[in-house]
Amino acid sequence: MSPAVMLPLKEKDKPIVQKLLSAGCCARCVLRFCCVSVHAAYRQPHQETLKELQAFISDTENGKSQDSAPAPESTEEDNKSHDASVLEASDDPPSKKAKLDPGVSDAPSAEVKESDVCMLCLGILQDLCGPSRAVKIAETVKTENYKFDTLVLSVSLPAQLCVREHSCWLHVKKEVREKSSVLDKDDVIQVKEAFKWVMQGLVAKELGGVAVVTKSQFEVGVEFTHPETDADCHFLGTTCPDCFKPTKNKLSMFTRMAVVKALEKILKANSSSKHFPCPPTRPSSSCTPQDVQCLHVSVFVAGRYNKFCRSLPQTPWVIDGERRMESSVEELIADSLSSYFLFYLFTGFNFSSSGREDVDVRTLGNGRPFAMELLNPHTSRLSRAEMKQVQETINNSSDKIKVRDLQIVTREAMGRMKEGEEEKTKSYTALIWTQKPIQREDITFIDEIKDLTLDQKTPLRVLHRRALAVRQRVIHSMNARFLDPHHFHLGLKTQAGTYIKEFVHGDFGRTKPNLCQLLNTDTDILELDVESVDVDWPPAIPE
Repeated sequence: MSPAVMLPLKEKDKPIVQKLLSAGCCARCVLRFCCVSVHAAYRQPHQETLKELQAFISDTENGKSQDSAPAPESTEEDNKSHDASVLEASDDPPSKKAKLDPGVSDAPSAEVKESDVCMLCLGILQDLCGPSRAVKIAETVKTENYKFDTLVLSVSLPAQLCVREHSCWLHVKKEVREKSSVLDKDDVIQVKEAFKWVMQGLVAKELGGVAVVTKSQFEVGVEFTHPETDADCHFLGTTCPDCFKPTKNKLSMFTRMAVVKALEKILKANSSSKHFPCPPTRPSSSCTPQDVQCLHVSVFVAGRYNKFCRSLPQTPWVIDGERRMESSVEELIADSLSSYFLFYLFTGFNFSSSGREDVDVRTLGNGRPFAMELLNPHTSRLSRAEMKQVQETINNSSDKIKVRDLQIVTREAMGRMKEGEEEKTKSYTALIWTQKPIQREDITFIDEIKDLTLDQKTPLRVLHRRALAVRQRVIHSMNARFLDPHHFHLGLKTQAGTYIKEFVHGDFGRTKPNLCQLLNTDTDILELDVESVDVDWPPAIPE
C-alpha cells in the first residue's frame, strides 16, 4: 500500500471539498476541482484520500489545515476579509469550530460509501483506476506481441463527462461565495490527466519497467463508455443545434469535440443549468471499460519495382465486384513485407507509386519508384541486413516482379516521390502495327521530331475514373526501328502523364496530333514497355 500523502489543500479549499463530497464526488475528483497537481496525491488509494478529505473539512482545531507547505502569513485585515467571505458562503457565524452548511447535509462521513459511484467521473477514478486495471491493460499488450521500447497511454472518455464537469463547475461557482475559492474552469485537472497520473507507473511496472511517456510510436488506448448517462448530452442538441451534425462513421453525433464546442457557446449564458441537474445526479453504475486497443504508428517502406509480366496489374483489378486477376504488384510485395513487419494484409497497408502502368505493360530498366505505408505494424525497425533479406524474399517469391533499393523512409520523404511529377520524364519502347505497308525510309522522319506537344482529351478507357479534360503533354524525342512492312519499334521519351497508347492509335481523334496522322495510316500498339522512370528517389542502395 502506498504511504499516505499530505494533501496540499488550504483553508480556502474547505467549502469546495465540502460541497463536492456532499454532492457525490469521489475523492480524486475533489482533488481535481481543488486544482491539486501533485501526482502522488492521486496515486494513493482513493479510500485513503477520502478519509483525509473528511478529516480535513472536520479538523479546524486552531485553524489547522493539511497544507503541504505553510500558508503565507496573513494580516489582520486579510483575516477579517476571510471571515466575512466564510460567513457569506456558509450563512453560519464564524467560530473556532466552523460549522458545515446544513442546507446540503453535513460533512460526508459514514454515509458516503466507498462503493458509491462518483457523479462526476462515473467511476473512472475509483475502482477503474488502480492496480487491477493496470494488470488487465498489461495483459492485453503482452498478448498482442508488439515490439516497442516506450508507450503512450491514451484515454477515451464518454462525452457526457464534459456536461457533468460543466454542471459541477457551475455548482461550485454558485454555492461557494468566497472570491478566492471560485476557480476558473480551465484550472480544473482533467479526468484523463488524473487517470494517467495514477495508471502510467502501474502499467509500466506490469510491463517490466517499460517507460510510459507522453509521446511514443506505440499507443495503448483505454476507452470507457457509460450507456446509463448517454442522454446527458441530448439537451445540447436543442440548445445548440448548429454544433451537432450527423456523421457517417460515428455512432453518435454527440462527439466529445461537439459537446465541448456547445458548452463553450452557452457558458456565458449559464443556461446549461436550466436543462441539466446542477450538481449532476449520482449514477447507479460505473463506466464500462472497452477492449484495450494497441496501435503502432505507420512504417513507410520504399523502393523500385520491375514488372516482367503482361497479365499483372499494379493494384488489385476488380470490376463490378469481380476480381479479374489473381494477384497484383502491390500484393506480391505486401505478402513478403507482412511476414517481417507483422501487419494485417487485408487492411494494413497503402500502396503508392510514381505513376502506373497498364496490366499488359512491362516495367523494365531500373524500375518504378514505389512506397508502401504499413499500418499498425507489430515490428517497426529492421536493420539494413534485414531489409536486404526482405528484398531477397520478395524477389524469390515470384518471377513476375523484382524490387531493388528497398528501405525504410520517413513520412515526409514519401512526398518526394510525387514532387514535380508532371515535369519528370519517362522512356518507353512500343511495338507498332501499321495498316498500310511501310518502307524503312517511311519512318526515318520520326527520329527528327523533337518536343512535340499533344492535346490529349481524357482517354475513353479511363473516363470512368478521371475527369473529362484536355491535357497538354510533350513528347521530347522519338526513334523508330524498322522490322517489316507492317511493324516497327518506336522509342519515346515523354513528359510524365502522357498516354502512349492514345498517341499511337489516336483514340478516335481525342489525341492530336497522333501517329496515325504522322504516318497517314491507321496504326496500333501491340506491346508497350516502360524503360525508365526518371525520378531520383528513393536513394540507390549499393549492392
